[in-house]
Amino acid sequence: MQKSVVLSATGLWTPPHSISNDELVHSFNTWADQWNAAHADEIASGAVEPKPHSSAAFIEKASGIKARYVLSKEPILDPDIMAPRIPERPDEDLSVMAEMAVKAATDALERAGRDVADVDAVLVAASNMQRAYPAISIEVQDALGMKDGFGYDMNVACSSATFGLGTAQSMIVSGQASSVLICNPEICSGHLNFRDRDSHFIFGDVATAILVEDADRANGAGYDIVGTKLKTRFSSNIRNNFGFLNRAAPEGIGKDDKLFVQEGRKVFREVVPMVSAMIGEHLAELNLAPQQIKRLWLHQANLSMNQLIAKRVMGRDMDETEAPVILDEYANTSSAGSVIAFHKHNADLQSGDLGLLCSFGAGYSAGSVVLRKR
Repeated sequence: MQKSVVLSATGLWTPPHSISNDELVHSFNTWADQWNAAHADEIASGAVEPKPHSSAAFIEKASGIKARYVLSKEPILDPDIMAPRIPERPDEDLSVMAEMAVKAATDALERAGRDVADVDAVLVAASNMQRAYPAISIEVQDALGMKDGFGYDMNVACSSATFGLGTAQSMIVSGQASSVLICNPEICSGHLNFRDRDSHFIFGDVATAILVEDADRANGAGYDIVGTKLKTRFSSNIRNNFGFLNRAAPEGIGKDDKLFVQEGRKVFREVVPMVSAMIGEHLAELNLAPQQIKRLWLHQANLSMNQLIAKRVMGRDMDETEAPVILDEYANTSSAGSVIAFHKHNADLQSGDLGLLCSFGAGYSAGSVVLRKR
């Protein structure tokens, strides 16, 4: 008989600084006015287009986002900088990503009533890693005080957390580990172009963690993992070209496409049907009807996408009690978004209730995890 696997607890660490839409728009519009003034002659001749203003109403209508948390606020709002400023740390100090991961991991362990000695493996699953090596996960393992076990990093963009859950489940079923800690430290402000009107509002920073255990070791609470389904299909419609080979092509250094870029309308048209179909297939494979799912914890990227996916899956509109929204407060936090939604909106479910945690994003990648309250 296959081992039963349990999601025992989640953890959350939120940065202390929040930026409202109004603050972000004021910074962007000030920069746009300065840019237009500096290029007045070129604009007048038709050689270049003026930079249009952004607005809080535009942002909320386009995304549902009202604010976002960040590690570094003032430099982002400075029209002369418009990027986070996070000082580089000495090699002997804990890296900023590892520090975020440890805080979220500690929260998850405390909520589960577990000690770090109970953990066999650490996965750091996020959309961007601070460095190539050594792995952030091994640094987290060391910082937590784990004497044994192993860790490795993984990146499937916005689906990193759900792919991490699928990986942890497989590791436990195979006997490679009995307890796996998945950490999702996301410094999304670091790869966002705050001078791009179409995307300057999208991302925020945060860290989440998920403790997954063999049911025989779990403390009784949490959620049984009923099943996971993972899917990828290549697309360049969401892309980040930053990497170690950039320095080998110096003509590309400084280009905006070394940051986050996307074809938003194409993503919407292509991802919604892909994810809706995948969830439907997953439920069918588990012999579950959509009506049995009490809650959808969906990836927090765009409110309209979530509403449409939920409607296609369930056959009706779902309110925010059934499909919680946290992107109004946190914005898009990549892999961490659906975990935050779960973390904040699962305690009211009753024993036996089913929920579905789902991510989707660059790749394209999508992950579906069906959970049953213990």
